[in-house]
Amino acid sequence: AFKYQNLKIWGAAVTSIIYSFSATILTLVIGLLAALLLNQPFRARGLARSVFLFPYVAPIVSVAFVWRWILDPRPSGVLNDILLKLDLITIPKAYLATRGLALFLVIIFQAWRYFPFAMLMILARLQAIDRTLYEAADVDGAGEWAKFWHITIPELRYVLGAIFLLRLIWTFNKFDDIWLLTGGGFGTNVLPVLTYQFSFKMNDFGKGSANA
Repeated sequence: AFKYQNLKIWGAAVTSIIYSFSATILTLVIGLLAALLLNQPFRARGLARSVFLFPYVAPIVSVAFVWRWILDPRPSGVLNDILLKLDLITIPKAYLATRGLALFLVIIFQAWRYFPFAMLMILARLQAIDRTLYEAADVDGAGEWAKFWHITIPELRYVLGAIFLLRLIWTFNKFDDIWLLTGGGFGTNVLPVLTYQFSFKMNDFGKGSANA
């Protein structure tokens, strides 16, 4: 039993690392793309920014259950229903009960839910960049990619670093997202969830405290 629990702890540690780094990097990438998009002038930009903030401000229980409804394994599940009608699948699939796919989906959920945080921080820095840098680059004949790589990214590096560090710490300690989606099953058991299982499922608070 001790050897088995040691394996569970190491497995949860590896899953935590994969989950935390993957979700953090994806959050940063989506947040950067969203910030670049919303930094452009277009009609209803304020409304678009409000819509983009929805995943971050919505209650976690609500959005988690909406995702569970979309990924419901029954034929009535939103995704299954669409794919069945399009003849892309022949039988309903249990997306959150498939090892590998379940971890991928909770990573996607984490990135979708928290990219607005990264977007806000990056957008604030984008709007503070001196526009004369881009004007000088235009005079020198620089293209959009060159301006992005040699002006935008260097100006954002400290903000990107701070967001990466904060989101990595917060994601590594995340409990509610995974617990509400999968309960830690099907290859999604991370250290915070395992701590809860030791403490409140097995009533072994010593082991739970040690794991924490």
